[in-house]
Amino acid sequence: MDTWAWVAETPASWDDRKRQVLGGLDPALFGLGRPESGDPLGDEWWRVEDGAGRTLGYGRLDGSWGDAEILVLVRPDARGGGVGAFVLAHLEAEAGRRRLHYIYNVVPHGHPDPEQVTEWLAGHGFVRNDVGELRKQVPAGVVQNSG
Repeated sequence: MDTWAWVAETPASWDDRKRQVLGGLDPALFGLGRPESGDPLGDEWWRVEDGAGRTLGYGRLDGSWGDAEILVLVRPDARGGGVGAFVLAHLEAEAGRRRLHYIYNVVPHGHPDPEQVTEWLAGHGFVRNDVGELRKQVPAGVVQNSG
């Protein structure tokens, strides 16, 4: 693993880096609509960069009512190398700093590999509920230590 950086995008906007990370998938699949370059994006976004400044992935946190929906995106040629776990760990820490209780994800209908994504999230402690969300309680240590 190279040295990776967790970079806040404030304010976040649609750009070619995000388009490349999606690897040809439609942004609307992830609730992003059909953005044009430069369009502002809601929520909080971070990107993962390698030591050469290349974007490897993104994390998004959409907090409301004490919980947050997350989005983990990894560039196709960087998958399987730990980038997703890096993003998830940082999103958990961000949720802890905000004193959130749960993070969750909904694998969208039409996702090209819903089983793999669901298994990956389950392997990281997420549990499916009766409305189709995969939820994980923000670890207490993250909340207490991020003060």
